Amino acid sequence: MTRSVSILGSTGSVGRSTLALIEAAPPGSFRVEALVAGRDAAALADQARRFGARFAAVADPACYPALRQALTGTGIACGAGPDAVLEAASRPAAWTMAAIVGAAGLRPTLAALDRGGTLALANKESLVCAADLVLAAAHRGGATLLPVDSEHNAVFQCLAGCDPAQVEKIVLTASGGPFRDWPAERMAKATPEQALRHPVWSMGAKISIDSATMMNKGLEVIEAARLFSLPPDRIEVLVHPQSAVHGMVQYADGSLLAQLGTPDMRTPIAHALAWPQRMRAEMPRLDLAALARLDFDAPDPVRFPALRLAREALLAGGGAPTILNAANETAVALFLARRLGFLDIATVVEEALARLPAGQPDGLEAILALDAAARAEAARIAAARAAA
Repeated sequence: MTRSVSILGSTGSVGRSTLALIEAAPPGSFRVEALVAGRDAAALADQARRFGARFAAVADPACYPALRQALTGTGIACGAGPDAVLEAASRPAAWTMAAIVGAAGLRPTLAALDRGGTLALANKESLVCAADLVLAAAHRGGATLLPVDSEHNAVFQCLAGCDPAQVEKIVLTASGGPFRDWPAERMAKATPEQALRHPVWSMGAKISIDSATMMNKGLEVIEAARLFSLPPDRIEVLVHPQSAVHGMVQYADGSLLAQLGTPDMRTPIAHALAWPQRMRAEMPRLDLAALARLDFDAPDPVRFPALRLAREALLAGGGAPTILNAANETAVALFLARRLGFLDIATVVEEALARLPAGQPDGLEAILALDAAARAEAARIAAARAAA
């Protein structure tokens, strides 16, 4: 039976990996309904033509002429801007990949959940910023929510068929990023090129920087608390440089279940794409004999304060995770633009959390307003640091 698929964020690393799996699947396994990109109209049009998408949308309205021209005569409908992205998310698809990076993915994620079907969530920021809204939309639409982040997907697999009441804790692993062994003095001088050079994973720019600061793991702790209904003290993080073990679950009887695999996003994507079945994915298999060892260490809270900030925001609740995420997105963008130092990313986030009242946002518009306020505050903090 052919499964209809929409991909929100099709030109990013997760989107491209999803399409590669679809392309390699037996003919007739999948049909592409809609594709969404941010600005890359040329790549989006190429994908839409190659996979026979019925609709393609680019988030930036300025890119619409290029998209329309590239799709002229193909019969593929297209659009641009926020409304077009929401239209893509709302189109009839049995399975939707939510892979738009950052808080920008929140509205499309909610639209896809309201429609129902299965949503594969690669946009952790949606749960970080608006977990109650996301989970309520899933319930309202009768949607199935599947985690795609490798760590959460690993935990999801380890929980299959087990009683959640018997879970003592879950463990999320972290590679440690490119600066795992760097002293703080050296990290202070790190360049964007060095921070983007992840030793194991191939990811987009924003996520690569988050991995280098370990904010990515902090956001994942918040996401895990929402997805698996666990308090923060039952979510552990371990640095695991081999990136072979992606997640673990400790049970009441002492059993520790782990999911292992090569560090390739195609594995969790394939699991979500075929769920509740499994599909073949052509990639290198994990060779334990060649690997020879598995190392685990506690993260360093002094050199990597972002993980602490995320836990504090989770405990504070209300709008604190929204502020954390928005300030971090702003600080990361400024670092990539060489307007902020690497260690200043966490400092800007911490100051934004201290200055802004988190409150309890009572709906989507309140969350988006707090998000905007946090971005503006983070920009002011960063500008003041640059001028000092």
